[in-house]
Amino acid sequence: MSTAWETTWNIFHSSKSRRDCSKPLKIGLNGALIWISGCLLIAALAQVISPYHPAQISLDARLSPPLFFGGTIEHWLGTDELGRDVLARLIYSIQISMLVAVGGTFISTLLGVSLGFLAAELGGLIGEGVMALVDMQAAVPFMITALLVITIFGNSLALFVCLVGLHGWERHARIARGLALTARNRLHVTAARTYNASRVHIYARHILPACAPTVVVGMTLGLTETVLLESTLSFLGLGIQPPMSSLGNMVGYGRDYLMTAWWIALAPGLVIAATAIALMTIGEALRQMGPRSASFTSI
Repeated sequence: MSTAWETTWNIFHSSKSRRDCSKPLKIGLNGALIWISGCLLIAALAQVISPYHPAQISLDARLSPPLFFGGTIEHWLGTDELGRDVLARLIYSIQISMLVAVGGTFISTLLGVSLGFLAAELGGLIGEGVMALVDMQAAVPFMITALLVITIFGNSLALFVCLVGLHGWERHARIARGLALTARNRLHVTAARTYNASRVHIYARHILPACAPTVVVGMTLGLTETVLLESTLSFLGLGIQPPMSSLGNMVGYGRDYLMTAWWIALAPGLVIAATAIALMTIGEALRQMGPRSASFTSI
């Protein structure tokens, strides 16, 4: 009898411990979702909610501190070296950074999944050629590619989004190829081939839905890297150029004033860190909830 009671108590205690451990994870996930939703909402309504134009200059108010550090209510987060409102620039920077991150991740995922499906379906020389491109992309540091493209073609917002889209597509291609090779041997796919369904129909109706959970997890994890990549390139002066503003170049411009006007770089730096942490939290939650094949830890 005591053994039965001990077994029951152990089961109850272990389930209670799992529930207690999952509470912080749920709180963190909810916080991450709220933060990302807020960033997307700010990006969509930047022109409406911004108190000033990001390029509006007021030399009389230059290097004004934030409101709670001796500043005025006209500039809640202070101003920069030209008197531009930091809050307004932060709002527009979130818009540009979200545009680059989402657009670049979409291009990277679309390119990688398409080439992965192509390699899986055709195989032979085409498949080997695609995988050779994947290996070559993985072997060459992306920063060298970015420097080469920007030096030859210059820099613009559209070009920069496409350039960021070339980062990480090889991982999506590897995953998509492996998933497609597995899914194409399933019974319903074989039945569709028996009824002479086209390749486009088979991949759109049968193989892509089977790969979608893993692809979505890969997009979420890749979005984190894209945010950090955009910030790094813009910080180095290779990304978004004036008069446009992004989180990375706000930090870059503020590094010369860290001792006298720390608020210029602090606000965008905190937004970059919080966004990256939130995206990693969401990606990890999706990875745990998804299928076992949705594992990107070894990539």
